[in-house]
Amino acid sequence: MKDSTIEEYKSVIARARDLFEKKAADYGTAWRILRLPSITDQIFIKANRIRSVQEKGVNKVGEDIRNEFIGIINYSIIALIQLHLQDDKRLEIPLAELMRLYDKFAEQTRQLLADKNHDYGEAWREMRVSSITDIILMKILRVKQIEDNRGQTLVSEGVEANYMDMINYAVFALILLKEHDEVA
Repeated sequence: MKDSTIEEYKSVIARARDLFEKKAADYGTAWRILRLPSITDQIFIKANRIRSVQEKGVNKVGEDIRNEFIGIINYSIIALIQLHLQDDKRLEIPLAELMRLYDKFAEQTRQLLADKNHDYGEAWREMRVSSITDIILMKILRVKQIEDNRGQTLVSEGVEANYMDMINYAVFALILLKEHDEVA
């Protein structure tokens, strides 16, 4: 993986992390009440809005789709934290502990990115952002199917890998959108 990709990844995650931390300071971990399918549905809503804006070419809400990609990153990390804490009944997680978990899953996801980039090269750099949105939606539908099957799969990777893929694809989209802004 190119050094620039690592730096770009870290920059995007830092932005997402900053927003996550500020929201955690404002709201605590109220999301702990959500079951995993509800978090998956939140990610679906964000990805579906991105696709709708891309297809219509009009954004009536006024919120940039970049914020939705950040939301996909943060909700996917929330899902990974929920999976990790599934036997922990606390609704409120202290901020320092929460941010350590955020960093842990962001780093595991970055490592997955490095491993896949090694095998695939940086093919994602030649993709359209709209295709990345479609792949995220496909990953969401896979997770929903796994959830509907109560976590049972025959040969497929589990929900954790799909959430990590969603994070990485959202990061890719944000990198590509930034590059487009710099060229325009």
